[in-house]
Amino acid sequence: MEPVYIIGAGAIGKVLAVCLSNDGRKVVLLRGSVDNGETHRENIRVMLASDKIIEAVITIDMLSNYPSLEGLIVLCNKSYGNAALAAALKDKIGNSPLVLLQNGLGVEQPFMDFPSVYRCVLFVTSQPISDTKINFKPVAVSPIGKINGGDDTSLSNIVGLLNTPYFEFRAESNIQPVIWKKAIINSVFNSVCPLLETDNGIFYRNPKALQIAENLVTECLCVAKEQGVNLEQREVIDTLLLVSRSSDGQFISTLQDIRNRRLTEIETLNLAIAGMAATEQAVIQTRLLGELILLKSLL
Repeated sequence: MEPVYIIGAGAIGKVLAVCLSNDGRKVVLLRGSVDNGETHRENIRVMLASDKIIEAVITIDMLSNYPSLEGLIVLCNKSYGNAALAAALKDKIGNSPLVLLQNGLGVEQPFMDFPSVYRCVLFVTSQPISDTKINFKPVAVSPIGKINGGDDTSLSNIVGLLNTPYFEFRAESNIQPVIWKKAIINSVFNSVCPLLETDNGIFYRNPKALQIAENLVTECLCVAKEQGVNLEQREVIDTLLLVSRSSDGQFISTLQDIRNRRLTEIETLNLAIAGMAATEQAVIQTRLLGELILLKSLL
């Protein structure tokens, strides 16, 4: 069985590594932005919603230690590092397929000249408790679709390689509407929750918070329609509420990033959507909340 190289040793990358290892896959977890670290092994524990715990000893290495990568390459890094990562991977990847487990719009652009590129839209929440202990809650099966190169058989093989009982994936023939739907939902969670400094459950618990969410969704759907993507507001709100209920008590990654003085991905969410709008007037709230998050992350 071909190895799976997971680039990005954060909450999603570590959970995926544990799930794959428990299912008998060969997994290497790579840090793409660190060149001088030491190869080591960590016993990583994943706390599931059912109070079940799964764990595995995972090898953590540096991307710079590998002259080539032959297998499936999965990106779980923060998307603002994609341009630098694309440059680092270009001479290593050969014909290996690349799967981006990243939310947001346009995150695949630095990789468009790679032989085969796929996008996964994540419908899970993952929150680190410590470096080796993570809370993980699946919301729905995460779809994977083709962006560039590859074919339906390759997509099916990739899904089969990544799919496990606790972290499920499925093939999606038309991934763009799903990308937009999740980007809109993330634009709500990743702006409102950090500004209120509250958990993801706020939208199903608080009618005023839900009204703010509905206003943002309305703005974003207009931009999506301008870009040729038609989504129903009720469908987006229902999914937003599902995520809110399923991850009640968990904190969105942007709030975690701000608290840890790290960069956020707001520029691929609110600010990316606002940047595509035909008029500034159409995205006043979306842009304002995005700019407030950007400012808060810099303070």
